[in-house]
Amino acid sequence: MTTTTSGGNAVRDVLEELEYRGLLHQVTNRENLSKKLASDRVVLYCGFDPTADSLHIGSLLPILTLVRFQQAGHQSIALVGGGTGLIGDPSGRSNERSLNGPETVAAWTESLKRQLSRFLDFEAPENPARLISNYDWLAPMDIIAFLRDVGKNFTVNYMLAKDSVDSRLANGISFTEFSYMILQSYDFHQLHQAFGCSLQIGGSDQWGNITAGLDLIAKMGGGEAYGMTMPLVTKSDGKKFGKSESGAVWLDRNKTTAYQFYQFWLNTDDADAIRFLKYFTFLSREEIEELAAQLEASPEKRAAQKTLAREVTRIVHGPEAVESAEKITQSLFSGEVSSLSESDLLEAMLDMSSAVVTDEEGVLLIDLLVAANLAPSKRQARQDIESGAVYVNDVKQAGIDTVIGRDQRLHGKYLILRRGKKNYSGVRFE
Repeated sequence: MTTTTSGGNAVRDVLEELEYRGLLHQVTNRENLSKKLASDRVVLYCGFDPTADSLHIGSLLPILTLVRFQQAGHQSIALVGGGTGLIGDPSGRSNERSLNGPETVAAWTESLKRQLSRFLDFEAPENPARLISNYDWLAPMDIIAFLRDVGKNFTVNYMLAKDSVDSRLANGISFTEFSYMILQSYDFHQLHQAFGCSLQIGGSDQWGNITAGLDLIAKMGGGEAYGMTMPLVTKSDGKKFGKSESGAVWLDRNKTTAYQFYQFWLNTDDADAIRFLKYFTFLSREEIEELAAQLEASPEKRAAQKTLAREVTRIVHGPEAVESAEKITQSLFSGEVSSLSESDLLEAMLDMSSAVVTDEEGVLLIDLLVAANLAPSKRQARQDIESGAVYVNDVKQAGIDTVIGRDQRLHGKYLILRRGKKNYSGVRFE
């Protein structure tokens, strides 16, 4: 279904599309919101607090949802919490956050602004998204005005009933984090007043803060406003989404390389692949259903996972990153690591254990295996070599007295060791 806005732009039925993709968790007054989305350009926002110098893939779902709304002709606002980032959101946490200094939060705010610019179009000639920091209105506010004009609209009983606060009462919650709900509510009010923003979106853990904002808008002048949440992403095996063996999966390539990012999605379980294709890609329904059929008929081909890895890496890092990640993946799989450029080789080594070895004319392979943590002892290293399980740059090694010389190093200073089919380690000579 498509409709036309007052400005003449074609608008899809966004809620119906989000529902197909499993992205609608909670929504206030859905019938009226659906009518408004179908008849007018809606201004909406989502907040992102600068708790690090990069967002991680837990933030990717709301980012892409803002993109979906912008593509449908609505105006998306990415609100970076330059002010609320100094306070700390208690939602989804069992303990108090550590407070970061103003200079740190300011630097992280600018970093997140640059990152969000890769996804949302802030320079579109007809329907640009907006990028705003709530520091602009929270910092100038004095404590008297905050308590009299904003705080008086909240009762303590009302705030205690919210899950984000109630879940913290057993361990304690500071007044600082207790006030976060009021600050986020005031953000919604400010955007409603300044830009006609009538919809706030967020993860399901933000429902209490979002509905508090709706209540504040009603008390401070009124006006049409709605809230919507997306589900918190979980994995079918119960493990936390967004974590790899090396830690959080970041959207910054300097923190999580494009190859590591690609591998995270490539390793998606069959039970999650189609759901994640709906969540994190812009593939059509027909394309997704075709991949679902392929997954059921030939799961060993992993067509859904390959498409997922390719599409999400392209969205986050661009087509060149996809090309590089696929080249590294294919080289490791086929045993052609010698064909990798030095930059691709270094990126591949970041995703495996590694060792730094003193530069010598020749090093015993047995010693290298132990140094690279591919064997716990020289005895085990000998057994692995004798069983044909050890490879250097994907060339099988047969002699327990093998010496690895300089002529075998890739780009003059690297080796890729492998034990068995999947245990890799990189060696760098200094």
